[in-house]
This record gives sequence, C-alpha cells and structure tokens, in this order.
Amino acid sequence: MFDGYDSCSEDTSSSSSSDESEEEVAPLPSSLPIIKNNGQVYTYPDGKSGMATCEMCGMVGVRDAFYSKTKRFCSVSCSRSYSSNSKKASILARLQGKPPTKKAKVLQKQPLVAKLAAYAQYQATLQNQAKTKAAVPVEGFSWGNYINSNSFTAAPVTCFKHAPMGTCWGDISEGVRVEVPNTDCSLPTKVFWIAGIVKLAGYNALLRYEGFENDSSLDFWCNVCGSDIHPVGWCATSGKPLVPPRTIQHKYTNWKAFLVKRLTGAKTLPPDFSQKVSESMQYPFKTSMRVEVVDKTHLCRTRVAVVESVIGGRLRLVYEESEDKTDDFWCHMYSPLIHHIGWSRSIGHRFKRSDITKKQDGHFDAPSHLFMKVKEVDTAGEWFKEGMKLEAIDPLNLSAICVATIRKVLADGYLMIGIDGSEAADGSDWFCYHATSPSIFPVGFCEINMIELTPPRGYAKLPFKWFDYLRETDSIAAPVKLFNKEVPNHGFHVGMKLEAVDLMEPRLVCVATVTRIIHRLLRIHFDGWEDEYDQWVDCESPDLYPVGWCQLTGYQLQPPAPQSSRDSQSSSSKQKKKAKSQQYKGHKKMTSLQLKDELLDGEEYSFLQGASDQESNGSASYYIKQEP
Repeated sequence: MFDGYDSCSEDTSSSSSSDESEEEVAPLPSSLPIIKNNGQVYTYPDGKSGMATCEMCGMVGVRDAFYSKTKRFCSVSCSRSYSSNSKKASILARLQGKPPTKKAKVLQKQPLVAKLAAYAQYQATLQNQAKTKAAVPVEGFSWGNYINSNSFTAAPVTCFKHAPMGTCWGDISEGVRVEVPNTDCSLPTKVFWIAGIVKLAGYNALLRYEGFENDSSLDFWCNVCGSDIHPVGWCATSGKPLVPPRTIQHKYTNWKAFLVKRLTGAKTLPPDFSQKVSESMQYPFKTSMRVEVVDKTHLCRTRVAVVESVIGGRLRLVYEESEDKTDDFWCHMYSPLIHHIGWSRSIGHRFKRSDITKKQDGHFDAPSHLFMKVKEVDTAGEWFKEGMKLEAIDPLNLSAICVATIRKVLADGYLMIGIDGSEAADGSDWFCYHATSPSIFPVGFCEINMIELTPPRGYAKLPFKWFDYLRETDSIAAPVKLFNKEVPNHGFHVGMKLEAVDLMEPRLVCVATVTRIIHRLLRIHFDGWEDEYDQWVDCESPDLYPVGWCQLTGYQLQPPAPQSSRDSQSSSSKQKKKAKSQQYKGHKKMTSLQLKDELLDGEEYSFLQGASDQESNGSASYYIKQEP
C-alpha cells in the first residue's frame, strides 16, 4: 500500500464538455438608423433612450420589443435561464473581453416575438474590454488553506449517508491518533510517525505530529480516507519504521517511553478502516448499462441513456442517440431523475422513443433493484388531483420556489407539475415529482417560513396572496396532509462548508456553504458567486458531499471565484439587484402575521405556528392546514 504513495495524486482533469461556439460579430456603426429583425423594422433611438440590454446574453435592442414589464430580457429563453449556471460562462466571457454569445434556448422554446435587435455599439465593447478581469482558475485551491484562513467549519461526513463512509464513519474526531508518513526527515527511505487530529473538515483532517505539543508550525492537512493514513500499530505489524520528526528528535531521549505515555487510552482508527473505505467506494452501476433519464431538452419526458463512466457514484450518461457521445447528462446513481428501462411506461410518463431499434453490442439494461426506491403511498383515499395548487422548486431555477399546479396524476404516486405563468403551451416544461418529494410544498409554506414565493409571471396583483389567487383561478389547494412532513436529524448547521453539485450544470461540483435551513430544506450558496445562483436542496440530496470528496474520488472540484471576479460581479449587478429589490419590495415585506390575519378573515384555514430557519432537525408543524 505504501509503495503506491508517491504515485497517488489528486486527479485534476476536468470533466469533458462540449465547446460552445461563439459567433464573431462585426461592430455596428454608431449611426445605424434602423434595425431589421424577422421582417419587423424599428427606428433606432438617439442615445440610450428607448434601448435596453438583455441581462442574460448582453444583446442590445429596442426596449419596447423586450420581454416582460421590466424589459430585462430579450426573450423568454433568456428570462427563464437567467439564474441558471450557464450565466457563469457568460460572465466569464465578458470578463475575458469576448463578445456576447447566443444563449442556448431552454427547452428549445421559441420566443413569442422577435426581440433580438442588435449588439452593443463598438465603443461600448471597447469599454467592456478595458474592464477585463482574469478568469476563474481551476487549479491551486486548497480546502485546508481555505478553512484555516477563514475559520470555517465543514459538515461532518455523517451528514452524507450516500457518500463513502457516510454510514460507518464511527467515532473519528479530534484527538484520534494515526500513523502517517514523516515528511520532516532527511532519510532516503520512507518512514512514519504518529500524529493526532487537531481539526476535522469532512474527510480532511488537520494533523500534528506527536511531540510538537502546542507548536503548529508543521501541521498539515490530509484526507483521512487516503492510502497513507493508518491506525496506530500498523507500522509494527507491517515492519515500517517509526522515526520522530527532525525538528524535535532531540527533545526526548526515550521516544518509546514517550509514545507509550502519550498513546495510553488514546483512540485510533479501526483496524479495518482502509477496507471499509475500499468497500464503500464500490458502485453497482457499470459502464454500458442502459437507463431511463430525464430529457434535458424537454423536462416532461424521459429518454434512454447509457452509462459512459462512473466517478464516486456519479454517472455520466450519454443519450443513446448521440453518435459522437457529446449529448450527455450527469447525475448521481441515487438521483430521482434516473429509472430502470420500462419505468415510464409503467407509470404513464411521457417517453421519447429512440431511433435505434435494437441495443448496441455490449449494452444491457440496468437491474431495477439498483435504483433508489421511493416511499409507497396510498392513493386509494384522498389524493392529489389535476388542477390543485401548491408550491414547488422550479427545476429550471433552483433558487426559486414558485406557484405551481398539478397538471397530471401518474401511477405509483408520481405527479406532473407545471410552474404557473411560465409553462410552455405543449407542456414540455412540466416536471415529474413524486408525492413524497421534498421539493413540493403545500400552499402557504413559503410565507410561514419567511421564504420569498415567486408569483406567476405577469401576475400584476402584488403582493401575491394565495387566497385571492385561488379565487381568481377557481382553484383549490392540495391538502396539506398529502405532503411529506418528515424531517430527519440531518446534522447540518448554517455556515457549514461542503462540496455541492451545481444542478443547473450538473457536471460541476463546487465549493459551497449552507446559508439557510428550513427543516429539511437547505439553501446552498456557491462560494464566490452571487446569491442569485443559490439553490434549494434537500438535506438528503445525493448531490451534496463532504469536504474532500472530490480529492477522494478523483473528481474535479470547482473553486470559489477569485476576489477580482467577485468585485466585478458586484459592481456590474448592483443596479440590477437594487431595481429587483425595489420592484418586489411589497412582496418581500409581507409578514407571517399578515398571512395569519388573512387566514382568520377567510375562515377556511387554521394556522399552525412554525419556525423559520429550523435547525433543531425536528419535525415541527410548519404548514397551513385546511380545515375539513
């Protein structure tokens, strides 16, 4: 095992992705009199009056032709994808001085009218180039330095049951002794010494050699699950030498007696620790397995995909019809987005049939028992019905919880959900949630937990009130008792660091922080990025990992954006945020007390008092319950 130490290195190779082509655009003369677009002719106003710039793709056009009342976006696609991770590439491109690129359309929906007019004038482009900043580096990030310099804490490994060692981490804590290579030594051979854990951060531990007492000069970070960490006694049974560090070798004359005294009663790793690590990193999914997975271009349906690679339990799935294997999708093997072949037909879910009539050589269907099982539900009695209203996390904007409607009831407890005011006419953006999903909530959940609820696009009666909306739409709220109210003892706390998948760009795993906790719901912030990229994630999501997971599995970790990029983001978006906060000020300021008054006046609901930012991990009552 030790012979492989020198060759063991962190895999920093980035995940493969298809390159986005950029169209070079010739600068437009400042005296351009008119703009022609899809047969429509607009007069080009003098100066900036009457013009608008798309906050998503950077396109400049006639303000009246832009989308929505605020005129912030050039099309429906840009509006829907504004908070998606794809905007990061746009920001970085601008920081590098590159011309704006045309944004891929979410769900391939066509805009209602032609709204793209022209690019920014050449002088404006030159000004942007003068403000160019460096791109975010992908190498050189150190979790140890990041945590030490900011006194951060990390979520413990036991919070992540799906991660390696998540269920068998045991009593590993500060004070545990281990045997590690001695780097403070001039001997030509590899020797070891005993060290104690000073601080834990996920899989990573800050170690201090025995004998250094309060001297932290040679403290170092190491992954506890790495191949060079061993329980005390390993060297004796393996015939490896224990040599004290050179800095303190003259501190004691009898090191054996010193160690006996220091180690008596001390804890160390279990003798089979390395074996457990190895076993916990064996994954049942294999390459060439066929699965059904959500179609990333039409969320309402699934497609057949083939497992191309498995890294740390994360699957790179290539859609079966992709000849060059670039049309892919990343997710964890326990993701609710993948299913066994035949699942769609069994529950009545829409499915895109493959043009490939028979399996390719070597491909085989993944066994159904490999997939995550959902909780069984009783649909015989009172159950969800089409048209019922609820609140749901928008799958295209995971920072928002929106007003939503049940569009279709499928078998086995599955529901097709649509986001009010943003649905495609053909229902191509409906999304499948199970009735027990932690991503759907009863009417009133956001208000009672002090979360901003996103009203339907175009809904003018603000601040949004559920009771008015239900009356106006002649709808009823889904019964509270049908929702999942279980809150596990997850162990997360606000401020904890972790590694999290950016679900808008699921091949990326980023440095992240828990910023809010609402019972089992976590608000995940990606360090170095604006809050608009935050995502609501369940505490048991398989897309959350302990600090050090990427290093352990060989997956690339995306570091926080550097300070220069953060300053650029802050200065460029300050006016946008200010305008947005003013626009929704009334909605944000609505309090739980006001809602309570509305409820009492309506005489149709009773209020169950709950707590916001619940960190006790208890199953408190935090819903509005409809009276029989």
